[in-house]
Amino acid sequence: MPQPVRAEGKTRAAGEPPAGDTDVPAQLKRSRADKPPFTLADIKRAIPPHCFKRSVVRSSTYLLRNLAAAAVLLYLALAVLPAFPGPLRVVAWPVYWVAQGCALGGAWVVAHECGHHAFSEHALLDDAVGFAVHTALLVPYFSWKHSHRRHHANSGSLDRDEVFVPRRKSELSSYTHRVQGSAAGRLAHLFLQLTLGWPLYLACNAAGRPYPRFASHYDPYSPIFSGSQERAQVLLSDAGVLAVSLALWRLAAALGSWTVARLYGVPLLVVNAWLVLVTYLQHTDPAVPRYGGREWDWLRGALATVDRDYGAVLNSAFHNITDTHVVHHLFPSMPHYHAAEATRAIRPVLGENYRFDATPVAWAASRVAKDCVYVEADGHREGVFWYGNKF
Repeated sequence: MPQPVRAEGKTRAAGEPPAGDTDVPAQLKRSRADKPPFTLADIKRAIPPHCFKRSVVRSSTYLLRNLAAAAVLLYLALAVLPAFPGPLRVVAWPVYWVAQGCALGGAWVVAHECGHHAFSEHALLDDAVGFAVHTALLVPYFSWKHSHRRHHANSGSLDRDEVFVPRRKSELSSYTHRVQGSAAGRLAHLFLQLTLGWPLYLACNAAGRPYPRFASHYDPYSPIFSGSQERAQVLLSDAGVLAVSLALWRLAAALGSWTVARLYGVPLLVVNAWLVLVTYLQHTDPAVPRYGGREWDWLRGALATVDRDYGAVLNSAFHNITDTHVVHHLFPSMPHYHAAEATRAIRPVLGENYRFDATPVAWAASRVAKDCVYVEADGHREGVFWYGNKF
């Protein structure tokens, strides 16, 4: 698959401009918020046609690679780690948790592609693979698929986007002022977001689009969903998650709760943390706008996202969804193994409308948590909002 390239002695991600391409650091320069001087058709013409081809063989190869890595790591945890001396086991288990979390995170990304019909040319096969992989990771596949597609259809909209919807300054409570106004409060908030954010989003739509009544990915009659087919698929998703949960409960009864927790539970927490961090940083940044009312349109909303470099190892582990997310929002059914090439192809067309941030991820997360507390109106253009943190 396409890898980050090396330039002038340092790793450069798939879409990053070469040294000297811009005189202003990405994190200091706001994106353009007006209507771009190009159309989606213009962008598509710049991409080599083969980038839109889906191969079930190639897609399966990536999935099998992830599953094989997870199986090898599980074998090592069962057969090798117990023989380590005590102090070495203390170090080895966290290494296993992170490595297994990354391996399963890669499988999560492939299942995510199934939800976009990017795995193969066969929608039924895509749903079967996506359902199997996501259910094994306690994700209600069809429920998430429907809400995630609505996120893609409304990305960047303050009114209709489905996830990481920021609040306006006037909506914040005094408690939020106190928490977000201190470094310790921001760190605690970020920690809770990484550990509980994903299950709370699924269970009660935390950080999601405001609905007039309670919304949950497990409720077939939630306002997130519409129509009998979607509701039936939500029930199927619930049944799958329940079946896996019962299997884990039986394993815990047979092997011990801590055994199941350290082999499966903690790596799953790592998967969820990566999922939240990656998506949070893709859609939250002081340099990208949000749009309200009639000012929003699909193309500008799709461009209001950020590609980031997680380093060659993690970019590869997560199938470059980290540093090719802009093109993914423009063409979500494009397979991940063509996304880096497509990103390079569209950069000249997008120009200043393309956003890449090479800030190390830990620093980027700290900056975003500090600077992106709420959104407020631009002041010059009605319907355009920027992130802020001043109280």
